[in-house]
Amino acid sequence: MDEWFVKEVQPRMKGRSFLIRFADDMIVGFEREDDARRVMEVLPKRFERFHLTINADKTRLVPFRRPSNQQEGGKGEGTFDFLGFTHYWGKSRKGYWVLKRKTAQKRLRRSLKAIWQWCRENRHQPVREQFKMLSLKLNGHYQYYGIRFNYLMLVKVYRYVYQAWRYWLSRRCSKGNITWEKFRLFELVYPLPKPRIVHAI
Repeated sequence: MDEWFVKEVQPRMKGRSFLIRFADDMIVGFEREDDARRVMEVLPKRFERFHLTINADKTRLVPFRRPSNQQEGGKGEGTFDFLGFTHYWGKSRKGYWVLKRKTAQKRLRRSLKAIWQWCRENRHQPVREQFKMLSLKLNGHYQYYGIRFNYLMLVKVYRYVYQAWRYWLSRRCSKGNITWEKFRLFELVYPLPKPRIVHAI
């Protein structure tokens, strides 16, 4: 795919273009819409030559250009998901349009569901062991999703982990729920790693 794009596609384009690929996921960008539409027509045929098909649910044309400075509002035209992030145009604190990324909703739901499942299945493990594993899971999440403009999504995961942990610890026995007041004291003993930006990209 990479070689075909560089040797056969790009020389025929009227404007600039690029291809970014990771495993079987890729993004192809074009300066001109007519170039994008031409490649969109021939791409399925290229895949068919190798007995492959394009995922119709994930393949689409997205107008994704920097909005003009006169455009009002907090978001620009077009968004797309790639490698677990939603890419979109947004305003910086100084009022300039910048490319922003946040955790894709599908990935976020999957992460939260996995945390809930883990807390349920391991609720009878020693609390210290649960704390160590949840800390590892959070740090791993921050390592991948800890990029600029994504802090609020990290906070959402951090808070959800405590919520799920409290819920399933409360069901270890028949004594009833652990109140939030009591759980705040619990947090002082077992402080999970707080959200942080790891990558300044």
